[in-house]
Amino acid sequence: MNEITVLDAVTAFADFMEPTDAELSAIEAEMPLILADVDLVGAQITAMGHAPNDIDARRVRRALARVLAERAKLTNRTAAVSAGGAA
Repeated sequence: MNEITVLDAVTAFADFMEPTDAELSAIEAEMPLILADVDLVGAQITAMGHAPNDIDARRVRRALARVLAERAKLTNRTAAVSAGGAA
């Protein structure tokens, strides 16, 4: 059985375990997509809570469209960066 020691608990939050600036930049670049995904899941959960109706269907479609738009933007930005900035 794996046991966690006090040393493991303390070093889990050591300074060297912090995210790098590059990792934080990547998270920041992906944040609009992450938030769009959260909205989509929220709309889907709301729609599952009761009998289906037109408003819920529109809310899910709108959230899905936002996810797809944000994913396309992120893909285009990533492609532009990997191509050396030429878009």
